[in-house]
Amino acid sequence: MTDSAPPIRVVLADDHAVVRKGIREFLEIDGAITVTAEASDGLEALRLIREHRPDVAVLDIQMPGQTGIEVTRALRAERLPVGILILTAFDDEPYVRAVLQAGANGYVLKTAEAQEIVEAVQAVYEGQSALDPAIARKLLTYLPKFSSAPESNIEPLTERELDVLRLAAKGFTNKAIGAQLSISDRTVQGHLAKIYAKLSAASRTEAVMRAVTLGWIEPTIPLDPA
Repeated sequence: MTDSAPPIRVVLADDHAVVRKGIREFLEIDGAITVTAEASDGLEALRLIREHRPDVAVLDIQMPGQTGIEVTRALRAERLPVGILILTAFDDEPYVRAVLQAGANGYVLKTAEAQEIVEAVQAVYEGQSALDPAIARKLLTYLPKFSSAPESNIEPLTERELDVLRLAAKGFTNKAIGAQLSISDRTVQGHLAKIYAKLSAASRTEAVMRAVTLGWIEPTIPLDPA
């Protein structure tokens, strides 16, 4: 991190204090990320996120009060401008499906290396999707089941929208997509909003999965760790 760049502000929620301590230590190790608040349950997480307005919320799935999935749904319903990274031990298909459909930006397993989790927080902060390679494999496994809407009921994407979505699938930020297509960040954001509406998607990842299911774009999720 450069001296002029402010740290990424994170609210961390996990019901195990020892786990939170460990995650906080490696997130803050180089000063690029700061944990502004910690929550031990879902209701506290919601309160702290509303209060602190962090850049990224790092949530476990299974928590007292409300689950990470329920917190994600609430945040998206309130349209709070926060990136959401699920950090959990659960890799079961129903959890993955529910998390992505709720609108989370990333899903990483607690078995990931510390640096991978740090990079996932940074990716979510930059507007990218962050998926654990093991989760990516599961997504590709159930792609045929992912889209619940019949294809005939889905409005086709324009060529420009497809261009934007292909770059989003590769992990490009809005700024990078704009640079590639010679359009503004705001125009990219507008295209993404239309894409989400057409595909009934709550996040980039879900939009990409639906588009791959429909055969509109090629899958670009890495099957193996870099």
